[in-house]
Amino acid sequence: MAFTKAQIKQAVKDSIPLNFSTYTLAHDSIEKLETILELFLEELGESRIKNQLSYCIREIAENGRKANLKRIYFESKEYNINNYNDYINGMKTFKEEVYGNLSIYLEKLKKNKLYTKVSFLANSSFLTISITNNVPIMGFELKRIEERISHSRAFKTMEEAFASVMDQTEGAGLGIVILILMLKKIGLSEDAFTIQKDGEGTTAKITIPRSDVLLENLEPLVEKIVSEINVLPQFPEHISSLQKLLSNPDTEYSQIAKIVRTDPALTGDLLKLVNSAQYMLRNKIQDITEALKMVGFRGMRNLLYSYGSQKILDSKYGEMKKLWDHSYRAAFYGYHIAKLYNFRKIVDDVYVSCLLHDLGQVVVEFIHPDLLEGIRNFTVDRGITAEIFEKFTIGLHHAEIGGRIAEHWNFPDQLISAIRFHHEPEKVLEETKELVYTVYLANSLCNIEEGSLFFEQMNPQVLSFMKIQERERLDSLHNKLKQAIQNDKGVE
Repeated sequence: MAFTKAQIKQAVKDSIPLNFSTYTLAHDSIEKLETILELFLEELGESRIKNQLSYCIREIAENGRKANLKRIYFESKEYNINNYNDYINGMKTFKEEVYGNLSIYLEKLKKNKLYTKVSFLANSSFLTISITNNVPIMGFELKRIEERISHSRAFKTMEEAFASVMDQTEGAGLGIVILILMLKKIGLSEDAFTIQKDGEGTTAKITIPRSDVLLENLEPLVEKIVSEINVLPQFPEHISSLQKLLSNPDTEYSQIAKIVRTDPALTGDLLKLVNSAQYMLRNKIQDITEALKMVGFRGMRNLLYSYGSQKILDSKYGEMKKLWDHSYRAAFYGYHIAKLYNFRKIVDDVYVSCLLHDLGQVVVEFIHPDLLEGIRNFTVDRGITAEIFEKFTIGLHHAEIGGRIAEHWNFPDQLISAIRFHHEPEKVLEETKELVYTVYLANSLCNIEEGSLFFEQMNPQVLSFMKIQERERLDSLHNKLKQAIQNDKGVE
């Protein structure tokens, strides 16, 4: 069941457990659990540990559901789950067959009343979160988990855990290690996590002494990243000169054209922009001055932000084609979303904002590409967003890193905001809401295509603002944009 804020407040006050049960652990169940956790911690004054505990709950609950699914699957195959050889044979095909037909097996969980229950309990001394599933854990499984917990002692940071080569035949090994590291980040040892057979079921428990909840300092990687940002070169001299000219309303287009012509790559970018689907011209423009008049001072300033950024980053770190391909696709989507929604105030800024939204990833990719790839694979496998793990593994997530780079280059406030909050749109001020929400939506559509985001994970504030109440509405918009980019023309 879902609890009201008043019920949660009363439960905390009277030390009454809050119990939430689910057979399927579907997206809506996870959302309800997230809400209960958020309100529960808010009442306790411990909201700062929400993301760490959220991961822990999801990891344990998914393992509980997985244990229930194993029971159903092994019975259907007439394997004895308590026999080690049968267990090994069954696990060879378990993931492919069960998760390839998940809806069928989830129905079987309901039919057989195999549940996962999450309980929250707080008193003056402890905060306890218990996750129970009604299938008893087997001895060799328990031993394996204990080995993983013991293994986690060797790691001081998530960076080390992701870099370590581990047996991931079931995908659970790394998850448990990350869980223990999450607990370490709030000042706890592995002793705060226990798992045991509990009657006819299994109960995993996180016990947090109220006085010991302390957030760990940022990872050492932060210092390296901040140092890297501080030594990034400023824009080339001719770009800076152009920016100054564009800030002066008395500047003539001929003055700007004279400098643009000295840079063949910039000239090519300007002509490419003005002859793109964004302007939908009947005849191609080849004259620099005419192109400048078409894009205007503001359009040229935005072109310089993207051109200068790519020039510096590509020369320093090498071209990152996959990242820029994603960004150009997001820019196309963002521009046409703004047009479709008649967001006239942001039409001139949304393209460059989308194009540069992942600035921070360039630096992270350079400093530790294997770590970022490990985070992506791990979070995609579990159906959760990567930003939480970036923040706790690296110390900052890439959007904040990008925001700092944008500040380093003296970008305008609205562009800095779009870069910094494209994963946290709820934090923006009212005056930049349209821009940031559009960047968020455009990036989300790209992430959906790449398999790293689902509709159920999208920010509800943005969806409401964009009048997207159901998945079909989003799919319709998405298909329209995909068709437009495929045809290389605008959306009508």
